[in-house]
Amino acid sequence: RLMPAIHDGRAVLANALRLAQAARLLEVPCWGTEQNPQGLGPLDASLLPLIQKVLPKMTFAAAEQLVPRLRPPARAPQGNARSLPRHLQKAAAAPQDERESIVLAGCEAHVCLLQTALELVEQEFEVWIVTDACGSRTERNRDAAFDRLAGAGCELVTTEMVIFEWLRSAEHPRFKEALALVK
Repeated sequence: RLMPAIHDGRAVLANALRLAQAARLLEVPCWGTEQNPQGLGPLDASLLPLIQKVLPKMTFAAAEQLVPRLRPPARAPQGNARSLPRHLQKAAAAPQDERESIVLAGCEAHVCLLQTALELVEQEFEVWIVTDACGSRTERNRDAAFDRLAGAGCELVTTEMVIFEWLRSAEHPRFKEALALVK
């Protein structure tokens, strides 16, 4: 229900859709959050098939919902830890699915997106804000959010920048498919 009120809402949604399509194509995990879904309604239906999980929330920030997915709890040690002398025991490796960076897009940039990003930066994540896939009801609120996010250390990027950084090379096996999303 909020999207019709978002400044350049159609373009914001189109870029969020391209970003989610690229994430699916390149096997990058993609989650969505819904702020007060009873009051504001669900995510746009075009995004739902591309998102692995929708996380409803009432708080403005979504870090509480995202961090457990970005940094899963450590696994219990396997075997008997006392069977080897301490100096021969291997240090526990970081979980394979742990991530230190996150790409964020969404509305409202000056409220939910801003508070989520600031909490993630505080927890030492590298946060990328996809500016052309973010919106607010007013351009001024959106731009103020971008200023504050940049000052907090977030990387401000565009949809195309993210897609090409995920690809890394024109030799990527999915390059042509990803390029079609950009064109």
